[in-house]
Amino acid sequence: MTAAIVGWAHTPFGKLNGESVESLIVRVAGDALADAGIGPKDVDEIVLGHFNAGFSAQDFTASLVLQASPDLRFKRATRVENACATGSAAVHQGLKAIAARSARVVLVVGVEQMTTTPGPDIGRNLLKASYVREEADIDGGFAGIFGKIAGLYFQKYGDQSDALAMIAAKNHKNGVGNPYAQLRKDFGYEFCRTESEKNPFVAGPLKRTDCSLVSDGAAAVVLTDIETALQFDKAVAFRTAQHVQDFLPMSKRDILKFEGCAVAWQRALADAGVKLGDLSFVETHDCFTIAELIEYEAMGLTPEGQGARAIAEGWTQNDGKLPVNPSGGLKAKGHPIGATGVSMHALAAMQLTGKAGDMQLKTASLGGIFNMGGTSVANYVSILERIK
Repeated sequence: MTAAIVGWAHTPFGKLNGESVESLIVRVAGDALADAGIGPKDVDEIVLGHFNAGFSAQDFTASLVLQASPDLRFKRATRVENACATGSAAVHQGLKAIAARSARVVLVVGVEQMTTTPGPDIGRNLLKASYVREEADIDGGFAGIFGKIAGLYFQKYGDQSDALAMIAAKNHKNGVGNPYAQLRKDFGYEFCRTESEKNPFVAGPLKRTDCSLVSDGAAAVVLTDIETALQFDKAVAFRTAQHVQDFLPMSKRDILKFEGCAVAWQRALADAGVKLGDLSFVETHDCFTIAELIEYEAMGLTPEGQGARAIAEGWTQNDGKLPVNPSGGLKAKGHPIGATGVSMHALAAMQLTGKAGDMQLKTASLGGIFNMGGTSVANYVSILERIK
């Protein structure tokens, strides 16, 4: 263990009228430092996760974090981006600075403002996280890409509509307890399973309840080295942090396997010296319900093609053997691209310190996080454990 989370902050996710990328950054930066009890003057480095890709006219955003306090002026600040895994890329960049002993305290912020962008432009912006040469013309944008994946999965393993509806219903039920979630409503299985005017098909076999939301929001965490972390009231250490990058074109991979996700999990569990069954919960990247289903298989919860067992037999419910997305996941929480990975780390830290409120699980001693960019192209796994 080289680093720990000692403070965090999180805005609500959703359509945040009156906010800007700058105001969201400033709010969580200040709140995270206050939560940690660290003054801005003690920050050594700043990392901002901001995907953008056309969502914001302001494309040079690292220095906006400095707006949170004059004492942040002249600090090192860098913006990082890795598609939908941008937030975790920012967290991991902060970990590297601490591991290299070039920083003792790192402020990590993730942000995105998406709802002010016209609908057709949202789709085009998101497709920039695909292999544009081959995949930009797929109907339905990224929903179309995952709709295609779902269709291929159904062809190979049979109709999984029941399992996808169960995943959607689970995550929406969990999201009711998340005060930051964009959609805090328990829709129930029947609504998620049934095509209706309010739940139409969006792409392939995916309905509206199978797709994550377009969102604004920000989250931040404060990282320190372990020696420093032990001086604070709370500290959640990284047992491991693994990053695996795969080929960008789907044509070069078996898209039903999420092999980059599988390798990231294998490396993380080996490095942490634990088994998947040792984890108390996982926050995983359910941009679409089919992604969560395949991730069950990639993380080793079930064999390939049998992911439906995990949800059908209740394994991933909050009272199951491995709760998945007790926060409601991206499905209920929302998915402001650059903020998502930072949010996952903040929410996992809340769970592990017993500060998750209505989201709190009975047992939360070891937490896993999987955040991905594109179709399992950028794959980040963190395993967290409370040390104070």
